Amino acid sequence: MQYKLKLCIDARMINNSGIGIYIKNIIPYLVDKFEVTLLGDANELNYLEAKKIIPVKSPIYSIREQFELPQIVPHCDIFWSPHFNVPLLRVKATKRIVTIHDAFHLFFYKKLSLMQKLYSKLLINKAVNASKVIITVSDFSKSEIINYTNSEPDKVKVIHNGIKQARLLKDFESVRVKYKLPLKYILFVGNVKPHKNLKNLLKAYLLLNTEIRNEFKIVIVGNKDGFIIADNELFCLIDTSTTLEENIVFTGFVDEDDMDTIYSNASLFVFPSIYEGFGLPPLEAMLNNCPVIVSNIGSLKEVCGDAVVYFNPIEPGDISNKIAEILTNPLLIAELKMKGLERIKLFSWKDAANKHIDLFSQVISYAI
Repeated sequence: MQYKLKLCIDARMINNSGIGIYIKNIIPYLVDKFEVTLLGDANELNYLEAKKIIPVKSPIYSIREQFELPQIVPHCDIFWSPHFNVPLLRVKATKRIVTIHDAFHLFFYKKLSLMQKLYSKLLINKAVNASKVIITVSDFSKSEIINYTNSEPDKVKVIHNGIKQARLLKDFESVRVKYKLPLKYILFVGNVKPHKNLKNLLKAYLLLNTEIRNEFKIVIVGNKDGFIIADNELFCLIDTSTTLEENIVFTGFVDEDDMDTIYSNASLFVFPSIYEGFGLPPLEAMLNNCPVIVSNIGSLKEVCGDAVVYFNPIEPGDISNKIAEILTNPLLIAELKMKGLERIKLFSWKDAANKHIDLFSQVISYAI
């Protein structure tokens, strides 16, 4: 009987945005190949059919987890952390592997609180030094990790994220009523952190001519309260502008099953982020036949190729011009939709998972 590699995975962030999508789509393939133990909440993880689930009581990014994880990680061939919040102390694993999705905490280091600075720098450096291999999601992120941590280039392996290849579309009218959506809208999807740059998108919207603003509102997937908490400057911008108050729709929480319908009925998807390790939402929009414009930053150029129109994210005027250019040009819209559907074929979760499987097998066989 062939020996099955014993793999322990910290799966506590499975329901988070971004990293959660990554974990959900990779783990099912690993369970088929390896003897997998998951750390996390059994209620969230039972469907993955791992051999064993070990509950974790400590919150993520807490001091408590640093004492609990070394005690509960079982004897295994590989302990895989899908995020940089690794145990600082030794664990009972032959090898460690970590996925560092981006160098956000090091790029924006000066803007972090003192506790965030101490904790993130300590954890990232430990993750780099203690791991046999570092997985990251783009060549851009690889260059950032090497730049900020002085990691050996050969130690950092790039495996692009995937994108699902099938859509779940519902009747638009029922979804529109559920989230109070307008008939025509420009769509923003992303968390509320300042680097997502929603503020400049809203400034760009105010620069659009009246005719376009009257025809297209802005739909923001998320709760207004969350945006207010995250960015006071953004709150002030919205609450001091009658135009924005009248033309922005905050969806509140959106069921995952409704997202394809919201994407597919948007007139344009705008992704103005200043910093990304990869950037899944533009690909999700492409999957749903929605034209896309994005920031002209390194990772998004790598992921989106020629299937989008690019803008300078720190120039609201440029964002506004590109929005107007797309919305008034049916031929360009058709071209972007066609290119988007071709682009997503390059990103498969099955392919990404198989590359993880190959890498884990190589690590434990000492091939690397």
